[in-house]
Amino acid sequence: MTTQRQGRVLALAASLLVLATSNALAYNVFVSNEKDNTVSVIDSETLEVVHTIKTGNRPRGIILGNDGKWVIVSVSDDHKLQVFDTKTFEFIKDLPSGPDPELPILHTSGNPLYVSNEDDNLVTVVDIFKGIIVTDVPVGVEPEGMGMSPDGKILVNTSETTNMAHFIDAHTYKSIDNVLVDNRPRVAEFTPDGSQVWVSAEIGGTVTVIDTATRKVLGKINFEIQGITKDAIQPVGVRITRDGKTAFVALGPANRVAVVDVATRKVLKYLLVGQRVWNLGFTPDERLLFTTNGTSNDVSVIDVAAQKVIKSIKVGRYPWGVVVAPPRADAN
Repeated sequence: MTTQRQGRVLALAASLLVLATSNALAYNVFVSNEKDNTVSVIDSETLEVVHTIKTGNRPRGIILGNDGKWVIVSVSDDHKLQVFDTKTFEFIKDLPSGPDPELPILHTSGNPLYVSNEDDNLVTVVDIFKGIIVTDVPVGVEPEGMGMSPDGKILVNTSETTNMAHFIDAHTYKSIDNVLVDNRPRVAEFTPDGSQVWVSAEIGGTVTVIDTATRKVLGKINFEIQGITKDAIQPVGVRITRDGKTAFVALGPANRVAVVDVATRKVLKYLLVGQRVWNLGFTPDERLLFTTNGTSNDVSVIDVAAQKVIKSIKVGRYPWGVVVAPPRADAN
């Protein structure tokens, strides 16, 4: 093969590699806008809003379902969940819930769905394919966060007013234990190996780390930011990388995301994002992390490897939840 031809082959191979990488990163990012009654769809490659989905009233918690074919949204003021197609963005159906559903989570098998109902102190269990309520599980006052263990055995719900993390058997729906945490717990996030669950406390200003097996508190993570008062540091969203090494914690009106070493539970750095950062969502390849910034009406994009904010994207009013859908197997 001539040098010139070799050069053309190498150039073609490089172009195909770039194209493959680009296509692999073309995810749809779904952001619920609480005050606009919409979901913004962001292309993760161009980092621009490409579509807006009209929803019911007060969309908040948002997850994927049916092997990534559905995006499921809690429309809290309509007391139900809505399902949309992740490819066409068309409405598919409603799902039942209790009053004021906030955060849903799916069983690791893909069904059922568990949703916290803020107004009736219950977690509702929903069969997403039959569209029926299976049962309700009593929990504390103002249930909020929902965490599912990687093995699908344990469900954790947080109750904002009771200040507890409730451990529930995901199959029998029976309560296993209740663990006291700091004031106004929000999100419950398991480590990838399932050995710990991290619970953020918005008013307490901490993240409590709980041993899953014993339900003993292993420690608490505190946050200190120069020039920011303690009462403005309000942990909400928590996400942990698949390798179990790094956690990202949204700190509300502190307008920062804390980067935490999971093993030592030490804060490595703080990233400046938009105003009142609320929830977080990784792309499936964990290259990017998206944050919802409620009062600046935007989404910050974090380069995970560099631990650096690379862009801000305007969305609807009061962005609340975020979830990222991988490319569909049935996509053209």
